[in-house]
Amino acid sequence: MIKKTRLAWTLAGTCLVPLLLSLTPVEASAQTIVPAQPSGVLSLNAQASTEVPQDVVNITLFFEQEASDPSALTNTLNQHADAALQKARGVAGVTARTGSFSIFPSTDRDGRISAWRGRTEVLLESHDFAAASKLAGQLAPGMQIGNVQFSLSPEAQRAAEKKLTGEAIASFRQQAASSAQAFGYSSYTIREVNVGQSGLIQPRPMMMMGARAMSADAKSIAPVSLEGGTSTVTVNVSGSVQMK
Repeated sequence: MIKKTRLAWTLAGTCLVPLLLSLTPVEASAQTIVPAQPSGVLSLNAQASTEVPQDVVNITLFFEQEASDPSALTNTLNQHADAALQKARGVAGVTARTGSFSIFPSTDRDGRISAWRGRTEVLLESHDFAAASKLAGQLAPGMQIGNVQFSLSPEAQRAAEKKLTGEAIASFRQQAASSAQAFGYSSYTIREVNVGQSGLIQPRPMMMMGARAMSADAKSIAPVSLEGGTSTVTVNVSGSVQMK
């Protein structure tokens, strides 16, 4: 009787194992619960922007010449750029650096190289508009003014964004409170929120080609009156709230 009993249990166990394995996927599928979508969720977007005076001026100076020998032309271009950089380094509040440099051939109607043309640039950058304008005039006629561009410094942009962030968040909260009340709710809680900057809207650079009309014996030109415009700084706050 003991041997038969042990055999019966073994057979029963053998039959049950595959049966349980086959039922496991079905039971797991039956237990999957799809979460209900929350109600009373409201998506909002708030924005704050302001016009900030541009506080940086960038002036592009250039020198162009044509010659038959490219090596001699290269030396001439380098001399003009180096002379401008040396003079600019003595002016406080103005940063000077080299810009683009190019030499290319000019061909005649038969396709042969007839001459070489070259161009070199020096870039001035400053928060002091008057000092930069005065220096650009002093560097003539060795370097001519190509264009003038105004921009907003990173420091001024961060200061504006810091102020706008508080305004945009306050606007987001006000929208959430008024919208919850309009939908018949008494309060709300914030589910998620994102704060980001939209970047800057900068005007196009000002082209200044008047220096080309200057006489060859002039030592400098009068400082050009420079006045920057404004840049638009924007901060966005978006997210969703749970109305209660």
